[in-house]
Amino acid sequence: MTNFSTEQEKFWAGNFGDAYIDRNKSESLFYSKMAMWAQMLKSAHGIQSATEMGCNIGLNLAALKRLNPLIELGGVEINPAAADEARKLNVGTIETGTILDKINLPMVDLTFSVTVLIHINPEYLEAVYDNLVSLSKKYVLVAEYYNPSPVTVNYRGHSERLYKRDFAGELMEKYNLNLVDYGFVYKRDNIAPQDDITWFLLQKPNT
Repeated sequence: MTNFSTEQEKFWAGNFGDAYIDRNKSESLFYSKMAMWAQMLKSAHGIQSATEMGCNIGLNLAALKRLNPLIELGGVEINPAAADEARKLNVGTIETGTILDKINLPMVDLTFSVTVLIHINPEYLEAVYDNLVSLSKKYVLVAEYYNPSPVTVNYRGHSERLYKRDFAGELMEKYNLNLVDYGFVYKRDNIAPQDDITWFLLQKPNT
């Protein structure tokens, strides 16, 4: 059995993470993700490879593959059942493991997280940041819940399982990343809603 460093990891690797799989099996959600990715990458250039931190069942990877069939993709997922579902999509290489550990994968043009950093124990965020930056040749993208200062939010009746903060700002300050583009996807969008996600496309200096 995997030894986890935090209660949040145990939470997502176990039964709650399994239930999350079923809530995210939706064709409408997939096409909303495609629309979001088309917007998020409009200012990114030359992306031929990408790795996702916390890929769950692989919907983001599938959306990227649909938009660019030639892109090489990979993901890391803590929940074994979700990782198996992602592998069934056959869109990239999926590793089962925690993104709090150092990830030894080839560098790619883009690393990203989508509503994953919000569920990381704040004391371990730097480890995930390090993975995002060290594995990226050029771009880092975070699509999370934004708040100018760190706050904890009750998540489906659970405390200390969802955190909002300025993830992008912290990445820019710590790693000298440059802001390329940013945007917001509203849950009441008439065409392609998402859950009030704020996204930031960042670029490593001198790339």
